Amino acid sequence: MEFGITFTFLLVVFAVVAIAKTARVVPQRSAYVVERLGKYSKTLEAGFHILIPFIDKVAYRHTLKEEVIDVPRQMCVTKDNIQVAVDGVVYLQVMDAHAASYGINDYRYAATQLAQTTLRSVIGKIELDKTFEERDSINQQVVQALDEAAQPWGVKVMRYEIADIELPATIQDALEKQMRAERERRAVVAESEGERQAKINVSEGARQEVINHSEAEKMRQINEAEGRAREILLIADATARGLERVAQAINQEGGKEAVSLRVAEQYVKEFGKLAQTNNTMILPAELSDIGSAVAAITTTLNKVK
Repeated sequence: MEFGITFTFLLVVFAVVAIAKTARVVPQRSAYVVERLGKYSKTLEAGFHILIPFIDKVAYRHTLKEEVIDVPRQMCVTKDNIQVAVDGVVYLQVMDAHAASYGINDYRYAATQLAQTTLRSVIGKIELDKTFEERDSINQQVVQALDEAAQPWGVKVMRYEIADIELPATIQDALEKQMRAERERRAVVAESEGERQAKINVSEGARQEVINHSEAEKMRQINEAEGRAREILLIADATARGLERVAQAINQEGGKEAVSLRVAEQYVKEFGKLAQTNNTMILPAELSDIGSAVAAITTTLNKVK
């Protein structure tokens, strides 16, 4: 009786183990590599699968998702012999589960080691200042080298990113001093440029002021000249009209007699002024005779006519 119970129990356990080894459910974005009697048989994709118990065995399980692998920090020497500590992150994805299983023992460890060696080689070709400026170029070179090496492994390297670059304390202090000196230099240059621009602005203002004054003086002189010319024209025009009227009046009846009388009056008046100014005068003999003077003027008027 006891033997029967034990046999039944063993049979149930055997059935459970057989079912467990027979039925396989592969999750989404995963791949299982199956070996039959120690030899590669097939690759199981996502879904439910039946295996031959004790003959088929799932030897490798791979995720087909993109994996993020941390690359440990390491010391690298730049072209100008400066040691820097660099760590990064590599992104890769299994494209062929069979090659990832049999192409290399551990593709994750291999990828990190290759990333470190490639990074040391790339950093050694550039100077310290350019390690910060050319991160994208460094990342591309590491990805290119890793992707070429990982093709036989059935792995695709997506990208590599430098996480941090740590400098020695002495180099960092020197760089900070250099940056402070550069900022001070820029401040001095900016201040001198400001002073220069201010002087230029002042000189430009003075120059413009002089130009404005000269333009104003020029306009004033032009206006005065135009005013004087206008005044001369008006006086000349008025004088011409006056002379014309005088000429018309002379040609009328009794005009000559009126002119002679007016001349005689002015002669007497001006002669009296001369007598008041000076006590002694020397005059031509004919100017002392009013009649002779008037006759001379009359003769001149006749000639003008």
